[in-house]
Amino acid sequence: MTLVPGIEKVLIANRGEIAMRVIRACRELNIATAAIYAESDAKAIYVKKANEAYLVGPGPVQGFLDAQQIVNLAKRIGADAIHPGYGFLAENAEFAHLCQQAGITFIGPSPQTLELLGDKIKARALAKKVGVPVVPGTDGPVGSLEEALQFCRSAGYPVMVKASAGGGGRGLRVVRSDQDLEDAMESGAREAHAAFGNAELFIEKYIERAHHIEFQLLADTDGYVVHLGERDCSIQRRHQKLIEIAPSLVLTPRLRAEMGEAAIALARAAQFHNAGTVEFLLDQDSRFYFIEMNPRIQVEHTVTEQITAVDIVQAQIWIAAGRPLVFGQHEITLQGYAIQCRINAEDPQNGFRPSSGKITAYLSPGGVGVRIDGAVYKDYTVPPFYDALLAKLTVRGRTWDETVRRTHRSLEEFVLRGVKTTIPFMMGIMVEPDFRAGRFDTGYLDTHPGLYEYEQILEPEDLVVAVSAAIASYEGL
Repeated sequence: MTLVPGIEKVLIANRGEIAMRVIRACRELNIATAAIYAESDAKAIYVKKANEAYLVGPGPVQGFLDAQQIVNLAKRIGADAIHPGYGFLAENAEFAHLCQQAGITFIGPSPQTLELLGDKIKARALAKKVGVPVVPGTDGPVGSLEEALQFCRSAGYPVMVKASAGGGGRGLRVVRSDQDLEDAMESGAREAHAAFGNAELFIEKYIERAHHIEFQLLADTDGYVVHLGERDCSIQRRHQKLIEIAPSLVLTPRLRAEMGEAAIALARAAQFHNAGTVEFLLDQDSRFYFIEMNPRIQVEHTVTEQITAVDIVQAQIWIAAGRPLVFGQHEITLQGYAIQCRINAEDPQNGFRPSSGKITAYLSPGGVGVRIDGAVYKDYTVPPFYDALLAKLTVRGRTWDETVRRTHRSLEEFVLRGVKTTIPFMMGIMVEPDFRAGRFDTGYLDTHPGLYEYEQILEPEDLVVAVSAAIASYEGL
């Protein structure tokens, strides 16, 4: 019998590791789960672990983006609620509205809040209204190159051209001169339209060498909001996160309280409920600026869970069922440190080019303070259609130094062969002196090119070829 009255079956409108994460949370609450999948994922772990699984289509992606198909399926199988995960339809106001019309609980904010926060220009305006500092930028979408040039020359370069919709760094371009602006706007608009169906752009001043700090929020339907501390997401490639850390090494208690209060004020002004994240940039003079609010679960929520012992996904479900938060801000304590490494099927030495294919060996690390969130296994074929994330390694320790050492050891233990991954790249970061000393910001990878000079891990079959070639060369002498 379900432990959450009103929610007996959850349809998970997502795939991969986040689908597995929701399945585990539901299982602990005695809630049945229904997965959806495309043909390319027919043998995925999450499909096997859910109580029920249903093929959606057509194609590998379209079925995950067909809101009406998903809602109709939920009604047909008797699902009380839908969890959208992240990506796909997670921030789609129309999807939430369709759930509402069908009498299905959407495990996320209201359609009205999603519509507001899904537009970065409107979110900026709301932040300014409630007194939260924002990065200097255009007050609305940029309608022409001439308008963009006028702002850039007034604010001074560098600037960021940004998509008003979506996230994940898509549509975002850093511009350093008039000559680069037109191309950045054209390519940014194309990417934004392809990713979000909205080509609208705006421009902000680019703050170099900043820290990317985000605060995790939980808010119930009675209007009570708490934050679970912050994460430092400064280590990024192409404005997409690679390593996340909690808590930040640079925040003082005073600054943590001030930024947390700003995040809560914004959530209240947006009439936000469920789990969300307010993202800030912190400059080198410890001034912070609001950049966006993500009204959904995030990839990096695991580091917050590790230092607070709060199950954020279960909290999402309880809040969606109309239950109030059972703890206050004074009860949230941050214990130790946690690091999350995104194990992506990418080749860092070739511009983080995605890698797909069959996994020939898989052995995950373990031990005290080591957590794996993943959805791959030996003989699983990594499809080329989705985000490159294979697994998340989250490691906790009492001190920063212990956490870094434990993360390095865990990466050494992690065996994942058959595709290129970020594992050897992450190992290099864990022993790099500036990272070990906490000296990093959003420019870290650009200022440490030596990180890309690691040796590739040889596959067993590659080793046989290499040894055979060496023997042949020796015998030919």
